[in-house]
Amino acid sequence: MGHYSVWLLDSYSTKPTSQQHRKRLEGTASAVPRKMLESSSVPLFIVFILLFILLLSVVLIRRNGTAALIWNEIIREKITNFIMNQSKEQRILNFVLQNAVRGDPCSVMDAIDKYCSQKEWAMNVGNEKGLILDKTVEEINPSVALELGTYCGYSAVRIARLLKAGARLLTVEFNPEFAAIAKQMIEFAGVQDKVKLIEGPSEEIIPQLKKKYEVDTLDFVFLDHWKDRYTPDTILLQECSLLRKGSVLLADNIIVPGAPEFVNYIRNNPRFQCTNYPSHLEYMKVQDAMEKAVFLG
Repeated sequence: MGHYSVWLLDSYSTKPTSQQHRKRLEGTASAVPRKMLESSSVPLFIVFILLFILLLSVVLIRRNGTAALIWNEIIREKITNFIMNQSKEQRILNFVLQNAVRGDPCSVMDAIDKYCSQKEWAMNVGNEKGLILDKTVEEINPSVALELGTYCGYSAVRIARLLKAGARLLTVEFNPEFAAIAKQMIEFAGVQDKVKLIEGPSEEIIPQLKKKYEVDTLDFVFLDHWKDRYTPDTILLQECSLLRKGSVLLADNIIVPGAPEFVNYIRNNPRFQCTNYPSHLEYMKVQDAMEKAVFLG
């Protein structure tokens, strides 16, 4: 026989029995999922790690003030601004213009709170701490009030709506873009007659208040600008004789991002009587607080 015939006979003689064939099939079938699991074990492991990191990040952002600020103010905001080619502050203003009622301060505040709690976090005082601000303003009933840190104009609108006839609020904003947004926000809310928006650094504006803006003394000061300026600006207010006996300072964000130097200064200064108001970081569950300081003269 030729080589081909011999190969056929050998193949036939070595053909497995039906039982052997079943065992081979079973072995092959069981080997397939094992190989699939082995080949997919690394990607699955990576997926689980990524999911864990994502979950941990969400928890940190919701519970940790520093993580929340880094995510919202640095990462998320920069990405969104790049994609939309528009600042977050402009998006807030646009939302207010489209959804609030012109001339209605409460409607403007509600629109800002809605946007910042549901869409994008922003550093307004917010409604929870805003109620503390409201109560303080109502108790003082100021004739002349000063706000350091206007941002988008939320707290300026909030304060101005409570001022009596003839009273005024001077609000200082260092950032030109924020000042432009705040100006439109204040006008849309209809409180522009009670608010004087001043653009520039607080350390330059405060010494000008008496002569340029005809301020004798301040009844109320709301500090909500750079936290490292709280202490030097409080000292500057005293040096410029802008505080009288009974003048009230209210400082926001003394825990997050924090103003430990100011808290230490004000609480250990015999010229001030302090009250702490525990609260939460605006639009979050992160612990924060406001500090009220009454100037004793």
